[in-house]
Amino acid sequence: MTNSKPYLDVPGTTVFDADQARNGYHLNQFCMSLMQSDNRERFLADERAYLDEWAMSEEQKQAVIDRDFNRCIALGGNIYFLAKIGATDGHSFQQIAGSMTGMTEDAYRDMMVNGGRSIEGNRFENEQSKNKKDKD
Repeated sequence: MTNSKPYLDVPGTTVFDADQARNGYHLNQFCMSLMQSDNRERFLADERAYLDEWAMSEEQKQAVIDRDFNRCIALGGNIYFLAKIGATDGHSFQQIAGSMTGMTEDAYRDMMVNGGRSIEGNRFENEQSKNKKDKD
């Protein structure tokens, strides 16, 4: 990935761009396979064997096994595809998102109902350091 992308400077944010799409192609295809009940059954019966049928990196496979959705995103996963893993496990999108933020489902829902997370600490890193200098 090139560092000339201005959105790489937003802390805690991974933008699903063309580079991410290429990195996560097989991971996302695996996720889409879970739309078929036979594939969900095979996956749940032996996760490792099913994952080994896909040309994913070992790190991607381990992130799926660990249900580490944040790591999956960092490795090219798209949240809308990754939600298929959560659904296979019987979890709602809200439960998955809550787990990704370290919040309970209820706390996550309440935060979103109240307008989402604060902009503070979520600006461009170079903008944060500029604002800090202005305050000093």
